[in-house]
Amino acid sequence: LAGQIPHQQRMGADSCSLHTVFLGRQSQEGPNPNEVSRTVTQTIIHPNYNSATSNNDIALLRLSSPVTFSNFILPVCLAAADSAFFAGTDTWVTGWGNIGTAEPLPSPQNLMEVEVPVVGNRQCNCNYGVGRITENMICAGLLNGGKDSCQGDSGGPMVSKQNNRWVQAGVVSFGIGCALPNFPGVYARVSQYQTWINSIITSNQPGFIIFRSTGTDSDQNVTCPGLPPPTTRPPPTTTPRRECLLCPDFVKTDC
Repeated sequence: LAGQIPHQQRMGADSCSLHTVFLGRQSQEGPNPNEVSRTVTQTIIHPNYNSATSNNDIALLRLSSPVTFSNFILPVCLAAADSAFFAGTDTWVTGWGNIGTAEPLPSPQNLMEVEVPVVGNRQCNCNYGVGRITENMICAGLLNGGKDSCQGDSGGPMVSKQNNRWVQAGVVSFGIGCALPNFPGVYARVSQYQTWINSIITSNQPGFIIFRSTGTDSDQNVTCPGLPPPTTRPPPTTTPRRECLLCPDFVKTDC
């Protein structure tokens, strides 16, 4: 599962190696009457992807033909540069991966969803080891464990809701085990890649929207041995939002 962006591209993790993508699929085993498929004609891996560290773990897939949106196949807004996802921001992750460490999704393998809060990068660095989590990553999960994305979910979307818009914040990347205490899931941070994505998709570009968490970011107060002091980020700049003109009327948005 990956984020669908208009209208002939999909976004996923570099760890994915797909030949065919299926859109509108609900079950891996049962009938999927609303499903369509497309052949992948090109996989565009981020030029700075590092397989050892999973930094820049993101790719674009070029499809064989455009996808027609419907009630079951919808595009997603992408988090723009300057987006801010504070610690505790609710996110949702979907996929058909394991439901626990070495525990496959049982039959009929219906699409699953999990709600997990953002874990700030400072806290996540303290958990994984200072320097392991880069600015190109975003973490989410419960520090007590129990809910997480898992093996088989890689490349799937992590989204948050802002007003009435779903905004993709991340792409499932890596973790230690599944839902273990103190090891939240790690995702590629979509907002870091607006320039790169737009350099690849030069026409009918996807809609980016600045996501702004409310309140203050408690992650700025986190400290642990070796962690440098927090840096002050300038306030997000205001950029015009582009209407998603490729969407049918019932999913039009100003992303």
